[in-house]
Amino acid sequence: MRSEPPRVARLEPEVGINRAIPTVMHIDLNSCFATVEQQARPRLRGRPVAVINRRTEHTMIITASYEAKAMGVKLGMRVRDAKKLCPDLVWLESDPPKYRYVYHKLLGIMNDYSAHVRMRSIDEGVIDFGDTTGAIAGRDIVDIGHEIKQRLRDEVGSAMRCNVGISTNRFLAKTAAGLHKPDGLDVITHENLRDVFAGMQLEDLTGIAHRNRQRLEQVGIYTPLEFLDADEETLRRVVFKSVDGTAWYSRLRGWEVDKRDFPLRTAGRQYVLESYAMKPEDVLKRLHHLAEAVGRKVRSQGLVARGVQVHARSYEHAGRGWNGAYWHARQMASVPFSSDQAIYEIAKQLMERAPYPLKEIGVTCYELTPPDDTQLHLFGDQLAHERAVVSAMDAINDTWGERTIHSADTLGTDMVKAKIPFGSTRYL
Repeated sequence: MRSEPPRVARLEPEVGINRAIPTVMHIDLNSCFATVEQQARPRLRGRPVAVINRRTEHTMIITASYEAKAMGVKLGMRVRDAKKLCPDLVWLESDPPKYRYVYHKLLGIMNDYSAHVRMRSIDEGVIDFGDTTGAIAGRDIVDIGHEIKQRLRDEVGSAMRCNVGISTNRFLAKTAAGLHKPDGLDVITHENLRDVFAGMQLEDLTGIAHRNRQRLEQVGIYTPLEFLDADEETLRRVVFKSVDGTAWYSRLRGWEVDKRDFPLRTAGRQYVLESYAMKPEDVLKRLHHLAEAVGRKVRSQGLVARGVQVHARSYEHAGRGWNGAYWHARQMASVPFSSDQAIYEIAKQLMERAPYPLKEIGVTCYELTPPDDTQLHLFGDQLAHERAVVSAMDAINDTWGERTIHSADTLGTDMVKAKIPFGSTRYL
């Protein structure tokens, strides 16, 4: 017999809900990369479009237009499978400069309304109107939302659309932005919060994926409304077994708990090799390319590294005592470093132990910290010379474009293209 789940204490409706006037706006570009391609190529408008990182039918789709989504095409689906659902699908290789351009245009528009702007990803941003100029503070935030939508069309292109969500905290503003896609504008307040949650499923809530849904269902919470009505102690002690439960209790009620930044601890790049049984010397060229990209990332944040990790995925090797799923090795250095050459030399030594033939390789720098100038006194001319060289190279690449200057060893590795970062805008 199936046992009954533990009883959950309930609260009276609206107890503890934030009743303040909404001052947080979430802006979400609709199917960003596909829409940018439709804006740049008018003949693609109204047609099903998918954007991929490598032009092969075996690669996965990173963005699909709404026309493609209507045919069942989804993020993460392989092109060959998507074409079965949508034979007329147009699939394009990603074009990062276009998306960075739109990102900066959107950021510029948002900055006109508040000094408190945070880009959550390349296609999502948050504006906090809680402390802004008198002229802006006196305006209706809904009117500002409509104005931003119009400015996006006027200043970027007529095909550009975005969803706008407004509420008292970041979580509910993002929830509001997802209610009526594409091109919607919604507001969640203490007055309509329960009505909004009544029309949603648990996994419609950002942060509630399969695992967290199971945790909630184990104590009899099956809907967002039941989640909202659960008491803080149950969420903290029984469901999440940590302070995450307290955070969820506040988050659902419109109180801000997500306004925080995390320091950068690692920087890395990975690459799926384009052919089977690639020769070690060709793998190292691609590894060198990755090391240069990681070095640029680290230096762009004004940091240095103390360690390098390499990883690889290999094809199955029967009888070698290794299952082929994943391999990695790491090494700490005696002094901090940030130059491409230093990263590559460590990565190259580590990769000598990798189990060939390889399918995927990656490089990550860790233990990232601000540079300590006392190191210059200990190691003198060597570090000073290294910093001067890489600074000059970075200045040229910043002015004339990525890889204007790069190691001759990486000639012919232009296929190792940078992917578009969905979850971070640090390097844009």
